[in-house]
Amino acid sequence: MSKQAISTNSAPGAIGPYSQAIEAGGFVYTSGQLGLIPETGQFGEGVEEQTRQSLNNVKAILEAAGASMDQVVKTTVFLKDMNDFVAMNEVYSSFFSEPFPARSAVEVARLPKDALVEIEVIVVKK
Repeated sequence: MSKQAISTNSAPGAIGPYSQAIEAGGFVYTSGQLGLIPETGQFGEGVEEQTRQSLNNVKAILEAAGASMDQVVKTTVFLKDMNDFVAMNEVYSSFFSEPFPARSAVEVARLPKDALVEIEVIVVKK
């Protein structure tokens, strides 16, 4: 099996020894995306803006891989505070349509750069 790294300047660059995404076996696996604005490296205010930016970053990476959000089959959402679930979910729902991807959402003790949310996805390419 071969694998190919996916990279775009339209999403924040990796801050460690990993790729923004990997394509292998007809799938695209993104690394977790924080709500960092690529042009500034800063976070948006609050969990809603960070969720929106995180998913915009995912979308940019998928486009670089020749894929789209409608091909997402699984997401994982990491939240700093599960009390932010409803606010995150409202923004999240605007990025997907039925049939919605499978999803896990978990609260974590801490995220890189003290982010409020981080989202990763798995895509099946058509």
